[in-house]
Amino acid sequence: MGPVTFADLDEAARRAGITRFSAGAIVHRNARSEILLLRRRDDDTSFPGAESLPSGGVDPGETVLDGLARELREEIGRPGGPLPLDPFVTWFDYVSRHGFPKRQFTFALPHDGAEVVLSDEHTAYRWLPAEEYAASDLTPQVGAAVRAWLDATGADRPPRP
Repeated sequence: MGPVTFADLDEAARRAGITRFSAGAIVHRNARSEILLLRRRDDDTSFPGAESLPSGGVDPGETVLDGLARELREEIGRPGGPLPLDPFVTWFDYVSRHGFPKRQFTFALPHDGAEVVLSDEHTAYRWLPAEEYAASDLTPQVGAAVRAWLDATGADRPPRP
């Protein structure tokens, strides 16, 4: 069997009755040893005050990658242009704040060294040692995506003393 394509992922989601998507990125730096986490506003309608990866909904007419690029521009100020993505990480299903089933596709992206410029949706960010992701308040689904990335890349390192 060959590599999974976005057409395969889209078809599988639609067969499961899911037609709304979101995209997120595990933005990493320093040889995959740190990941970028954003802190949501306390009055946010989705997981107020919690940490998250840069992510958001894919708008009608956008591809998943177009939606991811837009969300990265909006949430962390990433300049436009091609996304030098690592291999696709994973997907998970959830129910949106409006009650619709959604599928989030999660990718990994090396940080380009640019300054992180937050949108109004977030109040802070931090670079977290990747192996300490479980000490954050990521949702279980997002935490599992980070774990899948660590498992796939071998980026996990022994705990720090």
